[in-house]
Amino acid sequence: MAAFAASSLAVPAVVILIAVLGYSSQLLYPHLDPHPLEKDQAIKLNVLLACLLISFARACLADPGRVPKGWVPEPVRVHGEDTPVKAKDEDAPTVRPRWCSKCDAPKPPRTHHCKTCQRCIPKMDHHCPWLANCVSHTTYPHFLRTIVYATLALGYNEYLLYVRCAEIWHKRHLPSVRYAFCSRCPASYSSDGQYLGPTAPQLSHLFVLIVVNSLTLFGVGIMTLRFGQMFGQNVTTIESWEIERHETLVNRARYLGGQLEAPDGKRVRIKKQEFPYDIGIFANMAQAMGTGNPLAWLWPLAATPPNETGLNFEVNGFEDLSVTWPPPDPDRMPRPKRTFNPEDAFTHSVPDYDDQQAMVDFKRRQEEDLKRWQSPGLQRRRPFHKRIGNGPAGREGSFDPGDETASEDEGDGSGDESGEEAWRNSEGERLRDFGVDEEAEFYDEDDVPLSELMRRRKAAAAAVAATGS
Repeated sequence: MAAFAASSLAVPAVVILIAVLGYSSQLLYPHLDPHPLEKDQAIKLNVLLACLLISFARACLADPGRVPKGWVPEPVRVHGEDTPVKAKDEDAPTVRPRWCSKCDAPKPPRTHHCKTCQRCIPKMDHHCPWLANCVSHTTYPHFLRTIVYATLALGYNEYLLYVRCAEIWHKRHLPSVRYAFCSRCPASYSSDGQYLGPTAPQLSHLFVLIVVNSLTLFGVGIMTLRFGQMFGQNVTTIESWEIERHETLVNRARYLGGQLEAPDGKRVRIKKQEFPYDIGIFANMAQAMGTGNPLAWLWPLAATPPNETGLNFEVNGFEDLSVTWPPPDPDRMPRPKRTFNPEDAFTHSVPDYDDQQAMVDFKRRQEEDLKRWQSPGLQRRRPFHKRIGNGPAGREGSFDPGDETASEDEGDGSGDESGEEAWRNSEGERLRDFGVDEEAEFYDEDDVPLSELMRRRKAAAAAVAATGS
C-alpha cells in the first residue's frame, strides 16, 4: 500500500476552494442587500467558473509529454528563416551534448528531468503541486488559462462581495429590529419585532468569503502578472533561474579575471550570452499557446499542443548556432573519474592488533573506497563563497580535490550547505523548488556516454552514405 502524501490533498483543496468562493457565495447573495444577483451577473460569474473548472481539469489531466525513445537532435531553426541552418563556421565547436543520467537518454532543448514524474519533460516550466502535474509544453496553455480565469472569476466575485459589504456599511446606523409601536418608522417598517439586517451566520459567512477571496485574488493575481511577463518573453521559470544564474557567473568571472575554475582545477572562460528563445512577443505567445489564433488562447476547449512540437524550438540567432542554452557553467561540468592504483596503498602496524582482523578491516575499507570512487552518484561541489574564501584575491582557492567536493556532513540537501546546487536566485529559489531533480540537472549535465557518441557518429556516417548513393 502506497504511503499517504499530503500533496495528494492539493487538487481536492483547490476544488473545495472554488466551490466555497464561487458557489457558496451565490447561496448567500439572495439574503443580502441591495438585491439578489441579476440574471446577467449570475451568467457572467458562472461562465467564468465553468471556464476555470474546465481549464483546471485539463491542466491536471493532460499528459505533460515525454522524450520519444530513439529521439535524435534536429537542425537548429532561426526565427524568420524557412530552412534549418547549421553553425555559421564549419570549424566551430559542435553543440554541447545534453544527456540525462537518470533516463539514460539524450535531452532535447529546454527539457528537464522532473523528480516527481520520474522522467524528462519537454519544455518543463515547473511541477505544480496544486495541479499534481508538470507545467510543460503541452500543459502550459491549460495552466495559463487556469490562472487567468481564476483571476477574472475572483475579481468579479470580489466586486459582488464589495457591493454587499458597502451596502451593509451604509446602513449600519439603521435600526436592526423594527417594532409595531414605532410611530416614526415608515409603513413598510411596521411589523411585530422583525429583524432587519443579516443574521450572525450570514455576516460570518460574508466575512470569511471577503477575507479568503481577497487573499486568494492577491496571490493568484501576482502569479498571473508574473507568468504573463514570462509568457511574452518565452521564458519558463526554470529558464529565469538559469538566466539569473548566468548573470551571477558573469559577475564572478569579472571579479576573477574573466575565468572560473571547473572541477579538478580546469579554467573556463565565461562571457555574456543572450537568451536564444525570445523570438518576438507575438511569436512567443503563439508558440506557448500552440496556435497563432488569439481567439483560441482563452478558449478552454482548445486543443493541447502535440508533444512533437516541444522537442525543437526556433532561436533568435543572436548567438552563434553552436552555442546552446543553458550557457556553460563550470560548477555543473562533469568531474573526471578518479582511478585507483593498488600500488598507492600502504599498511601500518598496530600493537595488539590481530592480523586476520586487520585484513578484514582493510578489505572493508578498500571496498568502500572503490564503491565511492566508481559510483555514478552525485558528487557535490562546495559552494562558491567557501571556495573563494580559500584563495588569494582574484582567484578561487587553490585546487584541492578534498576541498572541491562537499562532504555529506555539510548538509542533507535541505539547506544552502548541500553544495553549489543549492545556489538560490534573488527570490530565494533553487532548482528543486521547481520540481527539478537536481542530481540529474545540476551536475553531469553534459556527460554523454562514449557509446552514445559512437552511435551518433555511425548514424551520421550512414546518413551521409545514403545521401551520396
